[in-house]
Amino acid sequence: MEQFFNVTGNLLEGFGQNCIIFAVTLVAAIPLGLIVSFGSRSKCLPIKSITRTIVWIIRGTPLMLQLFVVFYIPSLVWGISFDRMTAALIAFVINYAAYFSEIFRGGIEAIPKEQYEAGQVLGMKKSQIFFKIVLLQVVKRITAPMSNEIITLVKDTSLARVIMVPEILKGAERFTMQGLIWPLFYTGVFFLLFSGLLSILFKFIEKKLSYYEG
Repeated sequence: MEQFFNVTGNLLEGFGQNCIIFAVTLVAAIPLGLIVSFGSRSKCLPIKSITRTIVWIIRGTPLMLQLFVVFYIPSLVWGISFDRMTAALIAFVINYAAYFSEIFRGGIEAIPKEQYEAGQVLGMKKSQIFFKIVLLQVVKRITAPMSNEIITLVKDTSLARVIMVPEILKGAERFTMQGLIWPLFYTGVFFLLFSGLLSILFKFIEKKLSYYEG
């Protein structure tokens, strides 16, 4: 029993790092993704082309590789060093901003043009039309795909161990080296509980947003 509590305490400490990565990524990547989606829809061809190319590269390469790039390349090329957690946060934010931007873009483009025309008839500015008419409808449409990406983010935080961030799986590996295998599988309980709570939260949000159906 003492061993169980010792392992749990150590894993909880590591899972705290996962939670930090999750929270910071979510807070930073959502608004950044919205900004990137505007770039992807820009009428300025150079901005649109550059933005979509960057998104294509980020979405087309593994997050693990991006973690290595952010951690090692700035130091090798420009002499700029990031600590491990900072490098992980930068890589996660950029990666998820790219995915979120495509979800936002799809949601915005799915709104009928009549909604924009109705706002113009009422004498509203473009910004007013977007934030007062379009945005709430977009949120309803993207809740399901966003919830999937956010739950995936919970699990992806474990990839930070490749640059030696002391997250939960990295902590479990230390016990494995001591001959204890079960802590490695025990980490699944933490991810399952966190993902389960998020699933309940998103179902509640979808129910609240059902007003905007149709």
